[in-house]
Amino acid sequence: MNLKEIASKQIQDSIETKKAVLDTLLPQIEEAGKIASEVLKKGNTILFCGNGGSSCDASHIAAELVVRYKSGNERRALPALSLSADSAVLTACSNDYGYEFVFSRQVEAFGKPGDLLVGLSTSGNSKNVIAALESAKKIGMKTISFLGGDGGKMKGMADLDLIIPRKETARIQESHILIGHILCSIVEYELFQLG
Repeated sequence: MNLKEIASKQIQDSIETKKAVLDTLLPQIEEAGKIASEVLKKGNTILFCGNGGSSCDASHIAAELVVRYKSGNERRALPALSLSADSAVLTACSNDYGYEFVFSRQVEAFGKPGDLLVGLSTSGNSKNVIAALESAKKIGMKTISFLGGDGGKMKGMADLDLIIPRKETARIQESHILIGHILCSIVEYELFQLG
């Protein structure tokens, strides 16, 4: 296999994954956008969490809501927070309680009834995201999971699951960020009529 074939195969796999998302997840993506929009319309906050690349996706999507998604869409800032962003909280909680609790501890601190927690996990087996979902439910928050493969242990825990029907982490993450962008686009349309 040469370098062109390596690149071509990954691009083709990405296209096929996104086609599968289009064919199987469109109603759930639309519902996720409606949930996020309603939460924000009521003045509530969206919290995001994930590990590794999913942590970066959590921060990325939160930033699109706080700042703006589409260039030229001038609007007010929206309350969104990535629970992966504060290194002092992450390291203190890991040291004092264990890494399993780094997100649930923050959900307890920042989450309120009516807020939304979006948990990202390509495997669906991230213990700290599972703990965050459990904490969010106790508080009375709405929950959405971005998952992959068979959904893992997280399947069915959230109010809404968005499960990418693939096993390869890279393809799942590419689709998660696409769905995150669509969610932001729906929010900007629903709240501000911005296209």
